[in-house]
Amino acid sequence: METVNFREFRKNLSGYLRQARQGEEIVVTSRGEAVARLVPPAEPERKRRQPGGLAGRIWIADDFDETPPDIIAAMEGDLESDLE
Repeated sequence: METVNFREFRKNLSGYLRQARQGEEIVVTSRGEAVARLVPPAEPERKRRQPGGLAGRIWIADDFDETPPDIIAAMEGDLESDLE
């Protein structure tokens, strides 16, 4: 843990932020009294993903995998343009 006075902290703020990001704790003082503490950010608590969490809440149409022939033809460039 490093202790630094406010004037020095203000002058080199980016350096102290870099130190905190790397895991160091910095105490800022004013007139010899601690006024703030800069600490590294806490790791966010990650929730483990549970497969099947949306079971029963999602519906997919029976014909979802069937692409209509006119759509296939349009993607393959087989249809004449309606703009001509």
